[in-house]
Amino acid sequence: MTDDQQRRWATVLGHVTAALPAHAAAVVVDGNDTATVQLADLLAATLREQGRLCARLTDAALLRDEDTWRAERLPGTVADGHRWRHRPPTGGWDAVVWVRTPPSGDLGNGYRGDDADIVIDLHDPTWPVIRHIDGRLAAHELWYRTESQAFFAARAATWDTKFGDDQPAYAQAVAQARLPAGATTLDLGCGTGRALPALRDAIGPQATLLGVDLTPQMLTAARQRARHCGALLLLADAQRLPLPDASIDAVFAAGLINHLPDLDSGLAELARITRTGGSLILFHPSGRAALAARHGRALRPDEPLAEPVLRAGAARTGWELTSYDDDAHRFHAVAVRR
Repeated sequence: MTDDQQRRWATVLGHVTAALPAHAAAVVVDGNDTATVQLADLLAATLREQGRLCARLTDAALLRDEDTWRAERLPGTVADGHRWRHRPPTGGWDAVVWVRTPPSGDLGNGYRGDDADIVIDLHDPTWPVIRHIDGRLAAHELWYRTESQAFFAARAATWDTKFGDDQPAYAQAVAQARLPAGATTLDLGCGTGRALPALRDAIGPQATLLGVDLTPQMLTAARQRARHCGALLLLADAQRLPLPDASIDAVFAAGLINHLPDLDSGLAELARITRTGGSLILFHPSGRAALAARHGRALRPDEPLAEPVLRAGAARTGWELTSYDDDAHRFHAVAVRR
């Protein structure tokens, strides 16, 4: 592996071990690929290097001494696979880690990553990325920024090639929002800038148009569109925007909300920067069901973009959800700043 890839692995393993109980922990790594073995081995080795108690459990240990294992919880353990996941020690697992690899989906027996404490994307075995850590283990401030940047940095160069056909859907979403001419507009999580041309057409040549993203590589890919559209680009976290209160008339956010670790804090920050009567347009070129199927998971009623969840979160944070459309081909919702 390259130095960058080795550092990426070290960062992920550092975040995971920091999230586990300080002295010893019982951890099971699950998934549908031999990558679970790789990750469990690396996690066990990292814990030992840190001087923490850790026994690497194997199938042989399970078959040889299951009764002892389940009755006498070992002081520190790392296991892999669903065969261990449903045989927890006394007191249960401290953490279930799900390794997300292609092909996605369950393991044919109901085991999935939806309820895992930690989710790690390992589509590229040299570039792991944490996609979720349960709040009881670690505050999102400790891992969210580095992992989001790592996830999108690896995809920036091929993003338009992979998703270029979505451009008409972006134009339609912006047109439907009916942004007023002259509106100061923010494309939040702008990525490669696919929405910038349509937003510029909607608000006119003199209005301020900002594109904000957390990933430098995405902003690099967006520069040509930004220059053509007369848009300013800004590297920033959507949850801590370096913008004044009530300075924006409209926020366009495509595919952003599902990547934020906390719905309310994200919506509250967008409410802070948006003027009364301003609008928030949430969009994705795939509907929620199609997106969930693409990622190999079930659609859950508690997801941030589920209508009752989004409506309640909007109301708590200063917004009123005025339209909601989640069909097979796209997601489009609009909220107004109260």
